[in-house]
This record gives sequence, structure tokens and C-alpha cells, in this order.
Amino acid sequence: MGKRKAATMDGMDRKELAEFLRRRRETLRPRDVGLVEGPRRRTQGLRREEVAQLAGMSTDYYARLEQQRGPQPSVQIATALARALRLTPDERDHLFGLVGHNAPVRFQRSDHVSPALMRVLERLNDDTPALVLTDMADTLAMNPLATALLGDQTRHTGLARSAYYRWFTDPAERLVYPEEDHERHGRAQAARLRVALTAGSDVSRATRILAELQEHSPEFVRVWDLQEVAQRYGDSKTIVHPDLGRIEVDAQVLFTENRAQTLVVLTARPGTESHGKLELLSVIGHQQLTH
Repeated sequence: MGKRKAATMDGMDRKELAEFLRRRRETLRPRDVGLVEGPRRRTQGLRREEVAQLAGMSTDYYARLEQQRGPQPSVQIATALARALRLTPDERDHLFGLVGHNAPVRFQRSDHVSPALMRVLERLNDDTPALVLTDMADTLAMNPLATALLGDQTRHTGLARSAYYRWFTDPAERLVYPEEDHERHGRAQAARLRVALTAGSDVSRATRILAELQEHSPEFVRVWDLQEVAQRYGDSKTIVHPDLGRIEVDAQVLFTENRAQTLVVLTARPGTESHGKLELLSVIGHQQLTH
């Protein structure tokens, strides 16, 4: 398992850039970008010449980027590529990092919980699980119901403070989710680590986590090679509680202005069995149901 190749003198990581461009090109269909898809098309995703056309550059130039032999793209070319490949803001920032340019600053590291997020967290103590995370997936604070639902995620130290690291190294981390969801969660963790690697608040720590996971987790290497980039918080999740069983929740998020911290709020639809389980959990708190 090879480790991430170091950037060259111009700050450009040609190997990672080539793989990222190819993966993103292969995920797009012509109809996604307003092109006509012919009946005999054999290419998976867009053709190189189609991406080049959309980005306003020569096919040869784009092909050289995918072949790891192109010159460093300018900021203008990187922007055009991001537009042509329909990249999300997270993916765009990752692309800028790979070509050796500074992405727009969106993060500032701090382990001190934002006062605004803490005020919201304190008002959710009674009936709604909520927790504050950093962009490195460190849990800074949890209200009592979140601790009762998920366990104490603030107790970890070292690299294990990050859920990115724990997911691929600590089997206990996976007990919170049903086995059929493990693949999706693993891909989400890798996608968020990729954001942190090029546009996060602690790039050096993200790099250490990446190196450790590439060395010790074949599963991580597999999902990392998918070249996915995203911050995934707001979606539906199934939580497996050791006493109450499965609880279906929806995750809603609130970012600080600099996006360094995120408040994640978990809710269940009123009238459902999951909603009743959360209500029960809010009553028993940390006590074991069997006691």
C-alpha cells in the first residue's frame, strides 16, 4: 500500500491530481453537463475532450494532467476545471490544494467550543441529542442525551480523538451503526478527511492520520482511492443503542462562520417508535435499562 505521494517543488501533487480528475470525470454523464449522449457511447463518464471543452482548454493539456505530466495549472485553470467537473465547494478546495494553490480560507482551528454553539447546545439538553465536532471530527462537547445515545466521544486522546481515525482502527466505533451501513459511513469518513487534508484547520494532523490509515487499514485504502470529497453531516442515520436497539434519526447541522466547528442535532420524527425511544432515553439518562 503506497502512501500519499509528496507534492513537488511547485506544490503540485500530480499523482493525486490525476486520480482525482479521472474519478470525477468518470462520475459525470453527458446529460449532467448539458451534452448529448449518443447510443453507442462506451466511455464511462465524460471523455477527456469533453472536459477540456467545458473548461475552455485544449484536450492535450487536460490529458497531460491526467497522465501526471502536465504543468501546474493556474488559479484560473483550476477554477475552470472545478466548474467543468461540477465540483462541490469541498471538492473545489481539494482540487486547489492538489494543484498547489491556496483554497479560500474556511477553517480556523480551536478546541474551545464556540459560545454561540454552546448556547444552542445547552438549550437542547432535555430532549434532543446534540454534539459539537471540529472539522477533524474531534468531539468537543455533548449534551447528556447525546452521551446516553452514542457513548462518551470526548474521552479519546491522541489520533483517536478523530472519528476519521477511530472508524478504521477501533472495532467498538462501529457498534453504534448497523453493519449494512458501515460501507456508507466509511466512505463518508474518508471523504471528510480529504477535505481536512487540503482545506482544514490542522492539515499536519490530517496528514498523520492519512499516513497511519494507509499503513494499517486496507479498507481505508480502498475507499480513499474512490477520491470522494465532501462534508457529510446532514442526513438520516440509524443508531444502534445497546439497550434500546435501532433508533432512526435525522441529522441537522449548524456551522460556525469560519466552519471550524459544527453543531450536529439529532431528531426523530414525532409519533415514530424511534421518537418514543429517544423520549425514554431522556428519562433514564445514563442509567442502564437492566438496572
